[in-house]
Amino acid sequence: MAAEIQAYFSKRDALIQEDRSLRRENKLLHSLTENESVADKIVRRIRAEEEASIWSVEHDEFPHLFPGMEFLTSKSIIDKTRIFKIVSKMPKGALLHAHLDATVDKTYLLELALKEPLLHVRTPGVVTTTNLTATQPEFRAFKKGQSSQGISVTDTEYQANGWIPLHQAREFFAYGGAEGFDKWVLGAVSINPAEAYGTHNTVTKIWQKFLSTFRATAGLFLYRPIFRQYIYRFLLESIDDGISYMEPRINFFHKYMFDAEGEQTVPHREWLLDFEQAIREARKTLKEQDREEEFIGAKIIYTTVRIISPEDIEWYLEDCIGLKKEFPDLIAGFDIVGDENVARPLTDYIKPLLKFKQRVKDLGLELPLILHAGETLSDGGKADNNLYDALLLGTKRIGHGFSIVKHPKLMQLCRENGIALEVCPISNEILRLSSSMPMHPLPVVLNQGVPVTLNSDDPSVFGAMGLSYDFFQVLVSSETTGLITLGQMARDSIEFSTLEKTEKRRALSLWEKRWYKFVDNLVSSGSGSVIAAANEE
Repeated sequence: MAAEIQAYFSKRDALIQEDRSLRRENKLLHSLTENESVADKIVRRIRAEEEASIWSVEHDEFPHLFPGMEFLTSKSIIDKTRIFKIVSKMPKGALLHAHLDATVDKTYLLELALKEPLLHVRTPGVVTTTNLTATQPEFRAFKKGQSSQGISVTDTEYQANGWIPLHQAREFFAYGGAEGFDKWVLGAVSINPAEAYGTHNTVTKIWQKFLSTFRATAGLFLYRPIFRQYIYRFLLESIDDGISYMEPRINFFHKYMFDAEGEQTVPHREWLLDFEQAIREARKTLKEQDREEEFIGAKIIYTTVRIISPEDIEWYLEDCIGLKKEFPDLIAGFDIVGDENVARPLTDYIKPLLKFKQRVKDLGLELPLILHAGETLSDGGKADNNLYDALLLGTKRIGHGFSIVKHPKLMQLCRENGIALEVCPISNEILRLSSSMPMHPLPVVLNQGVPVTLNSDDPSVFGAMGLSYDFFQVLVSSETTGLITLGQMARDSIEFSTLEKTEKRRALSLWEKRWYKFVDNLVSSGSGSVIAAANEE
């Protein structure tokens, strides 16, 4: 009988290994350093301990704790865990999916705004205690001498959509003065737990709130004095979180930005000049701190929105080509963004996109499509079917690709043709595509061997700055996923970036140097009992 049991478990182990054979990290398992193997075991051990000591304990404030639970509810707990502290120190490679206007902490954005005397604010009506949380502010800069159209948005005499100087509106805000004003604005540009899991707990409702945060911040982000500082802050905060290369999406739907004098005169090429300058300033800062190797660089994915007509998109496609020719090292690709469930499908843009691809080929440019597709719960609807068009159009990567698990053939094509998914775990959860990380389809994708990069999407809206929170949620919600899996996804983020071959080799070399240092430090700093237990497993 003993021999039969041994044979059974041998078959069981073989079946498990065969089942997991497509996972991308499996190719590394035979070549791991001793410290990599130990570090992975240490992380798994700590994860198990914290699942028992933190996530399985009854709390009056948190009645249903579990690993990978709703992020907005559990963030304060996550911050205190050992796993999060470990993940925070991990070199994460590249950030390939993030919308620049939602990447810098909203508190800092407000601080920048309050330094600008030309900024004004308006609301669609008088702000009252009844409509306070539902009323969204808008901001924009006006030329000096612009007359005030009231005292405050809370004044009973306020005329709807009248522009009030920002400092004046803040000073005379009826519900808590300056402090109350700040709290109101910050609430308007972020999503809180009550909204995500209560009042706006459907895809349609949460997207309405989500899009309103961008309308609120657009006038701040697209004001050049703020824009310049904002980009610099984004770069440094990303680097501090272990990100060495970024490809943020910038929405060029607005053809001009407001300049320092309050005139809407700044064309797109000037936006890129500011981005270029911010990179130089970031490099200078890092050089002064002897941290130059932590930053590879950054490029921009040019985006416009799915609400524009197929005729109008041609202007943006030509604009993107023009910018690529002038700034070949800054423009990474082209995308169209927006709520796929209600906005135009990719089929509306087939003709101009095919024309664009031919123009790019004729000009000899490296300017790929990097398309959002499948960010939906739909099965066979227009948002889901965008996946077919993205692949037929030759997308370099797929933004989100949440619904691709319903399409085995498409996963096969991604695996065989080297098309990575830009997965945004926390974004998908808060925007109601999944109720929690254990419900997320990411394990299906990983088990099919599809290349995956982890991304933050819109971290300032979600309060999940950097990439550490997304890496944490993925790690704690799967017993199969370990530190080596995270390392593979970090590698893939560089491998599937738009860096040129020589840049990519250098980026991978520098990442590996940081990775092995991180692993060695994790092993050397681990307690003896944890290491001993890990080695016994």
